[in-house]
Amino acid sequence: MKWIVPFLVIFFFSMDANAQCAMCRAVLETEEGGIKAEAVNDGIVYLMVIPYILVGILGFAIYKMKTKKKPE
Repeated sequence: MKWIVPFLVIFFFSMDANAQCAMCRAVLETEEGGIKAEAVNDGIVYLMVIPYILVGILGFAIYKMKTKKKPE
């Protein structure tokens, strides 16, 4: 029961976090067109998707190996 108050304080009074490096932030804030910002976001998505695809392929390969019929 002691954990409820700290949890509520943290939950309701959270602060925004900035998760960009200083160089990325400086470049993105100085540009007016927004093309570099879109490129950075696309790069982040690209880097995020690749591990999920690799894990999915590995999981599918393991699934196929486990469900392969054994010769009689």
